[in-house]
Amino acid sequence: MDLSTQYLGLTLKNPLVPSASPLSRHIDSAKSLEDAGASALVMYSLFEEEIRAEDELFDTFLNNQDIGHAEADSYRPFPDMNGSITDNYLAQLNQLKQSLDIPVIASLNGVSSGGWVDHALEIQQTGADALELNIYYVAADIDESGEEVEQRYIDTLKAVKCRLEIPVIVKISPYFSSVANMVRRLESAGADGVSLFNRFYQPGIDLESLDVTPQLQLSHSGESLLAMRWIAMLHNKVDMTLAATGGIHNADDAMRLLLAGADVTHLCATLLKNSPEYLATILEQMQQWMEEREYESVEQLKGSVSQQHAADPAAYERANYIEVLRSM
Repeated sequence: MDLSTQYLGLTLKNPLVPSASPLSRHIDSAKSLEDAGASALVMYSLFEEEIRAEDELFDTFLNNQDIGHAEADSYRPFPDMNGSITDNYLAQLNQLKQSLDIPVIASLNGVSSGGWVDHALEIQQTGADALELNIYYVAADIDESGEEVEQRYIDTLKAVKCRLEIPVIVKISPYFSSVANMVRRLESAGADGVSLFNRFYQPGIDLESLDVTPQLQLSHSGESLLAMRWIAMLHNKVDMTLAATGGIHNADDAMRLLLAGADVTHLCATLLKNSPEYLATILEQMQQWMEEREYESVEQLKGSVSQQHAADPAAYERANYIEVLRSM
């Protein structure tokens, strides 16, 4: 059985690709993912906010100290840090490339073009096989139009893409008035693929302290249906990688996404909950499903229930409220 699939111009041995998570911070867990059958690995993200905060810290130590003694004016102590965040990220990327035989995709998480070009170049020079551009932007400015928000994504992609030779995939959220059109615009701007969808974590409120607090809630299988729907509608309408992410917890979830037209399915929460070795279980169950239905390859089944090939293509577009209510 041929489980291979195409991802950003790379031929992968199967469609299961662990997404950005803490598992890539350690060589042992990354090796466990590879041994369990992962066909590629997306690194944890390098965050724009962290780099900015670090730059501000260094600026404070370098330029804003009042030593108080003329003879010590040239003395500028640095914070006690073991390498910068960027240096540590590149070092981990290098270690992963040296330790793994599967492709390693780096991930940049930010909202502006600015310094990301330099970081992207460093990532390419360190040996990343591709780059995931995770544009995590909450459009909270009431005066910013939807068109301006979309242009921010396009400008960031172009600034990075025009300087790189490695493939670039853009991870986006579902919060666009026209997801399909946004994907088409990203393709026109040079994206080699899109990952659907980014998952925004929602803050909570502590009822005792009245502080706004971070809330971490892992995904569930039901969330994968959103990506399935849009991938099914985009299949064969764009000529680039379609990656599914968010809510893929088992073999059934992965198979639905492939049938809809996904090239790869990203795994995260299920591996954090069940261990990296659980990937082998998902892969084995996928093979069993295909054997029972006499599929010979992933390419054979990929997109076979997309909007283009579905018995009822309009079902992907309409809300189906009546059918859902009647099924309860």
